[in-house]
Amino acid sequence: MRVEVVFALPDRQVLEALDVEAGATVAEAISQSGIERRFPEIDMSVLQVGIWGRPAERSRVLREDDRVEIYRPLETDPREARRLKAGV
Repeated sequence: MRVEVVFALPDRQVLEALDVEAGATVAEAISQSGIERRFPEIDMSVLQVGIWGRPAERSRVLREDDRVEIYRPLETDPREARRLKAGV
């Protein structure tokens, strides 16, 4: 079954296309992607995850063509970021 695992950094995006077994979970896809090994300085276990922009549990079973997203914590409150961008 084909899925993608995505992790975005401020300066680049990492996308891994994978073939996983039917019944694979979000956690298994993240592990199989190797993203955790590529960024050992980041504790992936505490980051939120989602599928196609919707929050998901790591135990959720994946479906064909799912896109697993690993979310970094927000550095700035979205309202504050808009205010700063507007120069208010």
